[in-house]
Amino acid sequence: MIMWRALGCGTSENRYIREPDGGADMSAKFAWVTAAATAMIVSAGVAASAAPGDPGSPRFGPGAPGAGDPYFPLAGNGGYDVTHYDLEIDYQPPGPAPAPLEGTMQATATLSITPTQNLDQFNLDLRDLDVESVVVRGRPARFTHDDGELVVTPRPKMHAGRPVRVEVTYGGTTGRPTDIEGALYGWVTTRDGAMVVNEPDGASTWYPVSDHPTDKATYDFDITVPEGLVAVANGDLVDSRTSNGRTTWSWSSRDPMASYLSTASVGNYELRTSKTPDGLPLIDAIDRDLAPDASAGLAQTAEMIAFFEGEFGPYPFDSFGAVVDDDSVGYALETQTRPIYSRRASEGTVAHELAHQWMGNSVSPQRWRHIWLNEGWATYASWIWAEHDGGTTAREQFEDVMAIPADDEFWQTIVADPGATGLFAGAVYDRGAATLYALRQEIGDAAFGELSRAWPQGFADSTATTEDFQELAEEISGRDLAAFFDAWVRTPAKPTP
Repeated sequence: MIMWRALGCGTSENRYIREPDGGADMSAKFAWVTAAATAMIVSAGVAASAAPGDPGSPRFGPGAPGAGDPYFPLAGNGGYDVTHYDLEIDYQPPGPAPAPLEGTMQATATLSITPTQNLDQFNLDLRDLDVESVVVRGRPARFTHDDGELVVTPRPKMHAGRPVRVEVTYGGTTGRPTDIEGALYGWVTTRDGAMVVNEPDGASTWYPVSDHPTDKATYDFDITVPEGLVAVANGDLVDSRTSNGRTTWSWSSRDPMASYLSTASVGNYELRTSKTPDGLPLIDAIDRDLAPDASAGLAQTAEMIAFFEGEFGPYPFDSFGAVVDDDSVGYALETQTRPIYSRRASEGTVAHELAHQWMGNSVSPQRWRHIWLNEGWATYASWIWAEHDGGTTAREQFEDVMAIPADDEFWQTIVADPGATGLFAGAVYDRGAATLYALRQEIGDAAFGELSRAWPQGFADSTATTEDFQELAEEISGRDLAAFFDAWVRTPAKPTP
């Protein structure tokens, strides 16, 4: 991510955000790719519903090659639900220059999936790595792998509702993948390891996955690296063991998680463990090559958790922590239970990524166009934390946003539908936060406080939409808020407070 302009004074660390680039030519090309991929999904759905020759036999067909998200039509898949990933990864970093900045990976992914329809074929997302074998229910399965789609043809066929174990053996060379805006993401190879940050669809650069927030699952990780390096994943540290110069780090994430929030970062880390006064485990991994002030923003983590619990309800997961790496990615990401910070974890950014654990991680966007419900809430949370901590007030932050001239392109972003190359535009963050502040004024502190708790609790471990949020706000406030939401998140013009 690149730094968007900071508005006014006070904390602006949460603005590690990306702006669309590439101009009209890129937009046209992306629109063409989107249309083509959508046509593939429609075709797959038609094929799946075709009547069999024998009307007395169960109908079988292929699962769709995407989850149906207009922004990323081939991200995720249809026809099944993944309930668990067990990832065994053996990774060798590239080492110091002049060696090429490439790592090597050998891995096995074991997926527990439940078909939601009778399947004779299904897809997984996997890019830039080579598949050696696919085994379904203990039997080798035929497969093809092209353009990021691993297409599996199991025999016997798969019946709806009957859980299936799928094992994929794969590997190859890791590099430094980029998203559609040219920003580093996914499995980003570094000299001493890897920084793994997937938003929005980068999980497929390092394991076979249904890579969309609507298919959440639990995870186990066994990551083997050269002795002396530390591998950090989501959830709880279960074990570490060393043999023949290599250490395997085992982590377990028992809370459902969207794939874009998974990580398996590797580096020259120092692990620091502690607990909050309420007993929540905190696990921080700090790169030993960084100066002490790089992680100074983590000092108030326990206090932040207590403050946000007062605003949003109980912390939604079993642990928390951070990874602070000396990489060159240049942004922070709210990876579930263990946000990742590039080079520096400042106080404002820590508050932002912590708030995401409720807003974005537990409640995730049903489609990527609803990302303002992630970023607007996390930005608003950093505003109220700054005010709580004696800094700039939320009102001052709101006024900074509203001081932007009406003819500024900032106001041209449709916050509730920013486009695939606008996911990380400044307006998604700051106009999103301003929307929440304005909503608080519109419905009153009491109703807004109830909404702030009901939203993450009512949609916990699930996904939701802008329409869901508006409906809940109307239910709690007893108000018709259609005009408010139209003005603030659906119209490309500056609203009137």
